[in-house]
Amino acid sequence: MTKSEMIRARVEPALKREAELVFSQLGLSPTQAIRLFYKQVTLQHGLPFAVKVPNAETREALRQACAGEHLTEYESLDALKAAHG
Repeated sequence: MTKSEMIRARVEPALKREAELVFSQLGLSPTQAIRLFYKQVTLQHGLPFAVKVPNAETREALRQACAGEHLTEYESLDALKAAHG
């Protein structure tokens, strides 16, 4: 089948750079990655990953984390493990 359709999308430059770095590490071109995404959408008849609206508790936790509220810092991974078993 000939490839004659074009897809155009605008994204933030940083997002494009970061995604293309990941594609490169996977050995994919951006075109191949988009084709793979489209193929998975058609095979699964939906998005190939879960898309959920976070509940109120999760939204509040995200808000607090972004605001830097109620965060605990640990000196090391061992200290974190000791504090939380």
